[in-house]
Amino acid sequence: MSDQCYALFETAIGCCGIAWGAQGVIGVQLPERHDRATRDRLRRRFPDAGEAGPPSDIQQAIDGIVALLRGEARDLSFISLDMDGIAPFRRSIYAVLRSVPAGATLSYGEIAARLGDGSAARDVGEAMGKNPFPIIVPCHRVVAAGGKLGGFSAAGGVTTKLRLLNIEGARVGEAPTLFDSLPLAARPGRR
Repeated sequence: MSDQCYALFETAIGCCGIAWGAQGVIGVQLPERHDRATRDRLRRRFPDAGEAGPPSDIQQAIDGIVALLRGEARDLSFISLDMDGIAPFRRSIYAVLRSVPAGATLSYGEIAARLGDGSAARDVGEAMGKNPFPIIVPCHRVVAAGGKLGGFSAAGGVTTKLRLLNIEGARVGEAPTLFDSLPLAARPGRR
């Protein structure tokens, strides 16, 4: 008998899922086409997990994810992750990324530089594509050089990534906002 379980929960972006074991969260699933597809994806990723009501620590994680996806500022660093089987370098990448607040972004190269190896940007990208904990380890906050969006492996691809960044109020790329185009004369003057 496995000690792994999972639960589905509704968010502002659709039905998400979370799986956990004795050591903490083992995975998060972003929405698929419909609830059944999300459940099926979780079952494929965690075949030994059974659907169950979440214990209090997992419910707190769910509540934090739901609030963040509703646009509330939330720090999810309190959530325990079971990283058994994840290579030490990927763990260090995920640790850096967990320190990036909602509304902010880092490039693949910036994460590599923070880890002391500026040439590891491709490794960072690979780790993002294999991230089992999206939202908790906010891989959507990683962008390509020059502020370009880069890729995103979840259902919906870059559209989902952009939606998540918009919910968090992040500015990506060089796209001007309505207020950036105001003439200088319209800006408040000095007194």
